[in-house]
Amino acid sequence: MMDQLIFAAEVVLNGLMTGVMYALVALGFVLIFKASGVFNYAQGVLALFAALTLVGIQNGQVPFAHLINAALGTQLHHFGWTVPSLLAIALTALVMVGLAFLIEKLVLQHLVGQEPIILFMATIGLAYFLEGLGDVMWGADIKTLDVGLPQGISDGIETMTDAWFGYGFFIDRLDMWATVIAALLVAALVAFAQYTKQGRAMRAVADDHQAALSVGISLRFIWVMVWSIAGFVALVAGIMWGTKSGVQFSLSLIALKALPVLMLGGFTSIPGAIVGGLIIGVGEKLFEFTVGPMVGGATENWFAYVLALLFLVFRPQGLFGERIIERV
Repeated sequence: MMDQLIFAAEVVLNGLMTGVMYALVALGFVLIFKASGVFNYAQGVLALFAALTLVGIQNGQVPFAHLINAALGTQLHHFGWTVPSLLAIALTALVMVGLAFLIEKLVLQHLVGQEPIILFMATIGLAYFLEGLGDVMWGADIKTLDVGLPQGISDGIETMTDAWFGYGFFIDRLDMWATVIAALLVAALVAFAQYTKQGRAMRAVADDHQAALSVGISLRFIWVMVWSIAGFVALVAGIMWGTKSGVQFSLSLIALKALPVLMLGGFTSIPGAIVGGLIIGVGEKLFEFTVGPMVGGATENWFAYVLALLFLVFRPQGLFGERIIERV
């Protein structure tokens, strides 16, 4: 019995770490939803595009090399230098800010006052465009991302838990770093949304575009700001997931894991994204540990969606979401 409790404790710890990774992706969705009232289908692709760009800058890869070589008959692939990780991250962040300006200028500016479904369809088109752009710019091969974050099993935790319980916990150091980084990021975003003028303006824009414009709030500035922040969050998520499993185009599918997180935590709550991520992470690991052997395993693939479905039935606004009543 004691052995099972110790194993369960290890499962819970690993679930918390995984939940933080889910929450990192969900944060980007929450930010866009708070500013526009629209689910941003492109958030997963933003993480992919940021990770591809980071690897390309790090390795000194020539953007659009395949097109250039096909058009000019050259064999250019790399500039011949590498860029330090911190500088590459800073340059990628600038690229994501520039991308936010382009999205606002070419897409969002023309959709002010439109129905949410129109904006949602625009994000679907944007997702496919960015996925194709990333393919053309950096190539479709699987890439290794290394920004210097520690990886592998934490010897310290293994030794400490072995001394306490007679069994060493296997905790990935990358997941530990992701937990710390996510906690700092969430604290900063909550403070920004609640205590700054720009944060209050962001919430006003989410409620009513036209009303926000009428009181002097710059819709363009708010959208650029929010998409820039969402791009930075996507960059952090892309670094964590790309370091963990490699930078490949399936990375964009992490957005699917963010959906149950948002349904649990609420689409408008930054703390809700974290709590939802932790619940999903711990829940799917514990469910696999306890029920998985009885049903043949692989419960992690569907547990989160079943839990989200139950929330949709009994509490559709999520744990921290706002109950919105519209009178017609």
